[in-house]
Amino acid sequence: MMTPHTRNISRRRAWLTGALLFALLPFTTSSVHAARGRTSVASGGTVGRPVATLAAGGEPMRGAVRRALAPRSGGTYIAEMLADRDSALARWPERGRPLSVWIQPSSDVEGWSSVYIRDVRRAFGDWADLDLPVRFAFTADSVHADVHVTFVDHFDEEISGRTKWSRDDDWWITDADIALAVYHRDGPRLDDDAMHAMSLHEIGHLLGLDHTRDSTSVMAPRVHVRVLSAADKATVRLLYTLPPGGVR
Repeated sequence: MMTPHTRNISRRRAWLTGALLFALLPFTTSSVHAARGRTSVASGGTVGRPVATLAAGGEPMRGAVRRALAPRSGGTYIAEMLADRDSALARWPERGRPLSVWIQPSSDVEGWSSVYIRDVRRAFGDWADLDLPVRFAFTADSVHADVHVTFVDHFDEEISGRTKWSRDDDWWITDADIALAVYHRDGPRLDDDAMHAMSLHEIGHLLGLDHTRDSTSVMAPRVHVRVLSAADKATVRLLYTLPPGGVR
């Protein structure tokens, strides 16, 4: 796993977690616990049941920057993100090379399949198709990778994925780790569709997105969809036109 950066990088880390459950399993609740310099989000969900589109919304934007941002925020959930993060945004900087992504090539977890690697790669490809300033390149070098994706048997919480990222004092994301569970906490194994959908959700966190109340979004705490929604695409595109940090 990557060791923490030491150059101009704060010790602050963000723990962002998402989960997917099979359609016949009961929903789990979501909770957010904020502490100084750290945010913990626990979420549960299901895959595959279509739902109606909800309008994006959030508390009224405040301040000059927010007033300037407001005309561009339609069709996004950027206002919800600002409310959840105390009016601050984090994202990766634009740079001349892609983010190097290392995906664990094998696992001793019973039931793990190499098909999961394909599911994760496909999810990265779905986000990459948006032509964001952030690009991805897969690597076999786990030591120098910017992003690590690993597989675990299960989590003790009612989640099936967890993303951790670090940022510097200017709110630029500097490195990240994603852990994906092979099994839900109560036993069932994730199928390929669930692993792909969960990967989409966690990569959204990796890029700097938070949860939204829009249940048609892959970033909903309870995930009902298997593809990126129009709001997911619009929100991440808007995020990557904004400077990181506070926007009060």
